[in-house]
Amino acid sequence: MKAVIFRNTDEPVEFTDIEISAPKRGEVRVKIAAAGVCHSDLHIRRGEWDAAVPLVMGHEGSGVVVELGEGVTSLSVGDHVVLSWVPPCGECRNCRSGHEARCRTVATIVAPRGVLFDGTSRLSKDGEEIHHYLGVSSFAEEVIVPASGAVKVRDDAPLDVIALVGCAVATGVGAVLNTAAVEPGSTVAVIGCGGVGLNVIQGAKLAGALRIVAIDIRPEKLELSAQFGATDRIDASSVDAVDAVHEFLPDGVDYAFDAIGRTLTTEQAIQMLGLGGAAVIVGLPPTGARASFEPLTLAESDQRILGSNYGSIRPAIDIPALVDRYMDGQLKLDPLVSSRRPLSEALAALDDLETGSALRTLLIP
Repeated sequence: MKAVIFRNTDEPVEFTDIEISAPKRGEVRVKIAAAGVCHSDLHIRRGEWDAAVPLVMGHEGSGVVVELGEGVTSLSVGDHVVLSWVPPCGECRNCRSGHEARCRTVATIVAPRGVLFDGTSRLSKDGEEIHHYLGVSSFAEEVIVPASGAVKVRDDAPLDVIALVGCAVATGVGAVLNTAAVEPGSTVAVIGCGGVGLNVIQGAKLAGALRIVAIDIRPEKLELSAQFGATDRIDASSVDAVDAVHEFLPDGVDYAFDAIGRTLTTEQAIQMLGLGGAAVIVGLPPTGARASFEPLTLAESDQRILGSNYGSIRPAIDIPALVDRYMDGQLKLDPLVSSRRPLSEALAALDDLETGSALRTLLIP
């Protein structure tokens, strides 16, 4: 099959033929309908995260089940699925307690080693092992994933668009509804209005937030934020974002979401908080980045700093529910799609994301 391989930062990504083996016990093979291009893919391309290489890129996607491994009873051939980059093992302490986004098997085996649950890969090229990326590797014509990583959704949902639910939507909306549990009437600031940030905004709207302040340096993204529910907008290219938030809301905000993941934006999110506020780190920084805050202020103001991995979702429950919300008109997905490109144009799609000219590009095999 065709796939997009990353080897190192000195080489452009490679669109090439690779071999894919049959699914093993508990796994399924999925024909990819669409793969979203996300900033996490950029972190890999820039060499900002440790990863087992060479690897097939991509972790956001959707498709159709075409083959079942031994013992799989939860899915059938022909099922429409959204891929989850946290395929819960179902057996570790966190999975058993309902915190599947913290799956220990994914955190210690699947993600860092670039393999599936049994510690091996299903991908190769001319005898060379090719690693999986976050248990998905959606920049390909087909994938082999654990059955728990292929979440069945309704058949009438457009397969290409709902690929976004697998990362951007689940991460952004989940950070609001699950990680932070934003209450109706709350005040919210969102730093970064990209694919994830816009979903934080519409998550805050779903939660019934009273004021939602969108912050970005690109006017076109700020304009789009209003469609997703922002009540106020700040162009951080011309003003200090923290000062501007306190001008809108002198007492600070109840929740500040960093949807970018830089040292500066994380520190800004903490500085925007009011009494009892929570800063939620959603965007992922490069490995080793450090941010600072004043512990005394945090303690005296009864504030919190929360990390949000994958929106703290339960994939089998939350992904179908988010697709239902989209189909019912409660969530906007179509405006997030900047363009559709063939899989062979993955490098150009990554470049578009790098320059900030795209929200989400869908790669269509």
